[in-house]
Amino acid sequence: MLTLTLSVASLMETQEIAIFFAQKLKRGDIMTLRGPLGVGKSAFARAFIQHLTSPEEEVPSPTFTLVQTYQTSMCEVWHFDLYRLSQPEEIWELGFEEAPGVAISLIEWPERIDALGVLANALSLTLALGAAEGARLLHFQGSLSWNALLGDAQKRFGGILGSL
Repeated sequence: MLTLTLSVASLMETQEIAIFFAQKLKRGDIMTLRGPLGVGKSAFARAFIQHLTSPEEEVPSPTFTLVQTYQTSMCEVWHFDLYRLSQPEEIWELGFEEAPGVAISLIEWPERIDALGVLANALSLTLALGAAEGARLLHFQGSLSWNALLGDAQKRFGGILGSL
């Protein structure tokens, strides 16, 4: 497994990284977004989705709807927010099994479904607060299939590349 840790100083830098990944992910890819409330999971997803749709696209956090879908020129994007799930199996009621065939999936609060084992091939992003106001640490982790992409991200943004 490869890991990449990037340090960003602002929301704008986080958005730039989200755009990079929006340009690289494809239909069937899953990216999970982990971290505490207020750390920027929805902001990352918003920048990702707006890059693929339009800057004016309204991208609310799907906290209450649990999933929002967006049509892009290459495929759909399904944005899940699983914070309100009470049981992992509730993911099936949202049509989760259909997403890999038609969409890129962005999943906030994936730990709510970790027990199902359906995220083994996902690219995981964990966001954490940085030392300064607005700063964040973005820690990416993925299976071998993500090595090239994480290597490209390291070349583009710097950061610390490692393996587990």
